[in-house]
Amino acid sequence: MTTPLGTYVPGTSPIHRLPAGVKLIALIAAIVAMTVTVKTPVGGAVALGAVVAVFALAGVGPKAAWPLMRGTLLTVAIIFVAQLIVAGLRSATVVSAVLLASIALAAVVTLTTRTSDLIDAIVVALSPLARLGVRTDLIAMGFALTLRSVPVIAGLVTQVDQARRARGLRAGPRVLFVPVVLAALDVADGYADTLAARGLD
Repeated sequence: MTTPLGTYVPGTSPIHRLPAGVKLIALIAAIVAMTVTVKTPVGGAVALGAVVAVFALAGVGPKAAWPLMRGTLLTVAIIFVAQLIVAGLRSATVVSAVLLASIALAAVVTLTTRTSDLIDAIVVALSPLARLGVRTDLIAMGFALTLRSVPVIAGLVTQVDQARRARGLRAGPRVLFVPVVLAALDVADGYADTLAARGLD
Protein backbone atom coordinates (compact mmCIF):
# COMPACT_ATOMS: atom_id res chain seq x y z
CA MET A 1 0.00 0.00 0.00
CA THR A 2 1.41 3.39 -0.99
CA THR A 3 0.33 6.60 0.70
CA PRO A 4 1.16 10.27 -0.04
CA LEU A 5 3.42 10.28 2.99
CA GLY A 6 5.54 7.26 2.21
CA THR A 7 5.60 3.56 1.55
CA TYR A 8 4.15 0.82 3.75
CA VAL A 9 4.35 -2.89 2.98
CA PRO A 10 1.67 -4.86 4.86
CA GLY A 11 2.83 -7.98 6.62
CA THR A 12 2.67 -10.16 9.72
CA SER A 13 6.39 -10.45 10.49
CA PRO A 14 7.74 -9.94 14.03
CA ILE A 15 8.96 -6.49 12.94
CA HIS A 16 5.51 -5.55 11.65
CA ARG A 17 3.93 -6.62 14.94
CA LEU A 18 6.25 -4.52 17.11
CA PRO A 19 4.69 -1.30 18.42
CA ALA A 20 5.77 1.80 16.50
CA GLY A 21 7.29 3.32 19.64
CA VAL A 22 9.47 0.26 20.23
CA LYS A 23 10.70 0.40 16.63
CA LEU A 24 11.57 4.08 16.91
CA ILE A 25 13.49 3.55 20.14
CA ALA A 26 15.29 0.55 18.66
CA LEU A 27 16.16 2.56 15.53
CA ILE A 28 17.63 5.44 17.52
CA ALA A 29 19.51 3.08 19.84
CA ALA A 30 20.91 1.09 16.91
CA ILE A 31 22.12 4.20 15.07
CA VAL A 32 23.78 5.58 18.21
CA ALA A 33 25.35 2.20 18.97
CA MET A 34 26.75 1.86 15.44
CA THR A 35 28.08 5.40 15.46
CA VAL A 36 29.88 4.84 18.76
CA THR A 37 31.12 1.28 18.36
CA VAL A 38 31.84 0.74 14.67
CA LYS A 39 35.44 1.84 14.19
CA THR A 40 36.78 -0.68 11.67
CA PRO A 41 35.75 -2.00 8.25
CA VAL A 42 35.09 -5.38 9.85
CA GLY A 43 32.72 -3.73 12.32
CA GLY A 44 31.00 -2.01 9.41
CA ALA A 45 30.55 -5.34 7.64
CA VAL A 46 29.03 -6.84 10.80
CA ALA A 47 26.62 -3.89 11.09
CA LEU A 48 25.52 -4.29 7.48
CA GLY A 49 25.09 -8.03 7.98
CA ALA A 50 22.87 -7.37 10.98
CA VAL A 51 20.75 -4.98 8.92
CA VAL A 52 20.33 -7.61 6.20
CA ALA A 53 19.11 -9.99 8.92
CA VAL A 54 16.58 -7.38 10.06
CA PHE A 55 15.28 -7.06 6.50
CA ALA A 56 14.90 -10.83 6.35
CA LEU A 57 13.13 -10.91 9.72
CA ALA A 58 10.74 -8.22 8.49
CA GLY A 59 9.97 -10.29 5.41
CA VAL A 60 11.15 -7.46 3.13
CA GLY A 61 12.73 -9.11 0.12
CA PRO A 62 15.04 -7.65 -2.52
CA LYS A 63 12.09 -6.74 -4.77
CA ALA A 64 10.67 -4.37 -2.15
CA ALA A 65 14.00 -3.16 -0.74
CA TRP A 66 15.97 -2.55 -3.93
CA PRO A 67 13.93 0.41 -5.30
CA LEU A 68 14.54 2.21 -2.00
CA MET A 69 18.16 1.24 -1.46
CA ARG A 70 19.34 1.75 -5.04
CA GLY A 71 19.36 5.54 -4.70
CA THR A 72 20.88 5.24 -1.24
CA LEU A 73 23.77 3.21 -2.62
CA LEU A 74 24.53 5.93 -5.15
CA THR A 75 24.47 8.62 -2.47
CA VAL A 76 26.68 6.58 -0.14
CA ALA A 77 29.08 5.92 -3.03
CA ILE A 78 29.48 9.65 -3.56
CA ILE A 79 30.11 10.16 0.17
CA PHE A 80 32.59 7.27 0.11
CA VAL A 81 34.62 8.93 -2.64
CA ALA A 82 34.61 12.26 -0.78
CA GLN A 83 35.72 10.59 2.46
CA LEU A 84 38.34 8.58 0.58
CA ILE A 85 39.93 11.77 -0.72
CA VAL A 86 39.74 13.62 2.60
CA ALA A 87 40.30 10.92 5.26
CA GLY A 88 41.51 7.75 3.56
CA LEU A 89 40.15 4.28 2.81
CA ARG A 90 39.59 3.09 6.39
CA SER A 91 37.57 6.12 7.44
CA ALA A 92 35.62 6.16 4.17
CA THR A 93 34.67 2.51 4.60
CA VAL A 94 33.54 2.93 8.20
CA VAL A 95 31.55 6.12 7.60
CA SER A 96 29.85 4.71 4.51
CA ALA A 97 28.99 1.42 6.22
CA VAL A 98 27.43 3.15 9.25
CA LEU A 99 25.52 5.59 7.03
CA LEU A 100 24.21 2.82 4.78
CA ALA A 101 23.20 0.66 7.74
CA SER A 102 21.43 3.58 9.42
CA ILE A 103 19.47 4.52 6.30
CA ALA A 104 18.57 0.88 5.70
CA LEU A 105 17.23 0.51 9.24
CA ALA A 106 15.15 3.65 8.81
CA ALA A 107 13.80 2.15 5.60
CA VAL A 108 12.79 -1.02 7.47
CA VAL A 109 10.84 1.07 9.97
CA THR A 110 9.03 3.00 7.24
CA LEU A 111 8.27 -0.18 5.29
CA THR A 112 6.79 -1.97 8.29
CA THR A 113 5.00 0.87 10.11
CA ARG A 114 2.02 2.97 9.13
CA THR A 115 2.56 6.72 9.24
CA SER A 116 -0.39 7.14 11.60
CA ASP A 117 1.20 4.69 14.05
CA LEU A 118 4.51 6.55 13.94
CA ILE A 119 2.80 9.85 14.64
CA ASP A 120 0.76 8.41 17.53
CA ALA A 121 3.91 6.94 19.11
CA ILE A 122 5.78 10.23 18.91
CA VAL A 123 2.82 12.19 20.29
CA VAL A 124 2.70 9.85 23.30
CA ALA A 125 6.44 10.26 23.87
CA LEU A 126 6.14 14.04 23.73
CA SER A 127 2.99 14.23 25.87
CA PRO A 128 4.76 15.99 28.79
CA LEU A 129 5.51 18.89 26.44
CA ALA A 130 1.84 19.16 25.48
CA ARG A 131 1.10 20.34 29.03
CA LEU A 132 3.36 23.32 28.32
CA GLY A 133 1.38 24.28 25.24
CA VAL A 134 3.75 22.73 22.70
CA ARG A 135 2.10 21.47 19.50
CA THR A 136 3.36 17.92 19.83
CA ASP A 137 1.21 16.77 16.91
CA LEU A 138 3.18 19.02 14.55
CA ILE A 139 6.50 17.84 15.97
CA ALA A 140 5.39 14.25 15.52
CA MET A 141 4.29 14.91 11.96
CA GLY A 142 7.63 16.57 11.18
CA PHE A 143 9.58 13.65 12.61
CA ALA A 144 7.47 11.10 10.76
CA LEU A 145 7.88 13.01 7.50
CA THR A 146 11.63 13.15 8.02
CA LEU A 147 11.79 9.40 8.53
CA ARG A 148 9.52 8.75 5.57
CA SER A 149 11.65 11.02 3.38
CA VAL A 150 14.68 8.70 3.62
CA PRO A 151 13.38 6.19 1.05
CA VAL A 152 11.69 8.96 -0.95
CA ILE A 153 14.92 10.92 -1.43
CA ALA A 154 16.77 7.70 -2.21
CA GLY A 155 14.22 7.00 -4.93
CA LEU A 156 14.66 10.49 -6.35
CA VAL A 157 18.41 9.99 -6.60
CA THR A 158 17.81 6.77 -8.51
CA GLN A 159 15.38 8.44 -10.91
CA VAL A 160 17.75 11.33 -11.59
CA ASP A 161 20.66 8.98 -12.18
CA GLN A 162 18.60 6.88 -14.59
CA ALA A 163 17.61 10.02 -16.50
CA ARG A 164 21.28 11.06 -16.63
CA ARG A 165 22.29 7.69 -18.06
CA ALA A 166 19.49 7.78 -20.62
CA ARG A 167 20.74 11.15 -21.86
CA GLY A 168 24.37 10.06 -21.91
CA LEU A 169 25.49 12.72 -19.41
CA ARG A 170 28.50 12.36 -17.14
CA ALA A 171 27.97 12.14 -13.39
CA GLY A 172 28.68 15.34 -11.50
CA PRO A 173 27.32 17.61 -8.74
CA ARG A 174 25.35 19.78 -11.15
CA VAL A 175 23.89 16.86 -13.07
CA LEU A 176 22.95 14.83 -9.97
CA PHE A 177 22.34 17.10 -7.00
CA VAL A 178 20.54 20.05 -8.61
CA PRO A 179 17.76 17.90 -10.13
CA VAL A 180 17.48 15.93 -6.87
CA VAL A 181 17.08 19.13 -4.86
CA LEU A 182 14.45 20.46 -7.27
CA ALA A 183 12.57 17.15 -7.20
CA ALA A 184 12.76 17.08 -3.39
CA LEU A 185 11.28 20.57 -3.23
CA ASP A 186 8.47 19.43 -5.51
CA VAL A 187 7.81 16.48 -3.18
CA ALA A 188 7.85 18.88 -0.22
CA ASP A 189 5.18 20.98 -1.93
CA GLY A 190 3.09 17.84 -2.33
CA TYR A 191 3.52 17.10 1.39
CA ALA A 192 2.48 20.65 2.22
CA ASP A 193 -0.66 20.37 0.10
CA THR A 194 -1.53 17.04 1.74
CA LEU A 195 -1.07 18.46 5.23
CA ALA A 196 -3.06 21.59 4.39
CA ALA A 197 -5.89 19.40 3.10
CA ARG A 198 -5.88 17.60 6.44
CA GLY A 199 -6.14 20.86 8.37
CA LEU A 200 -2.50 21.16 9.50
CA ASP A 201 -0.91 24.56 8.84
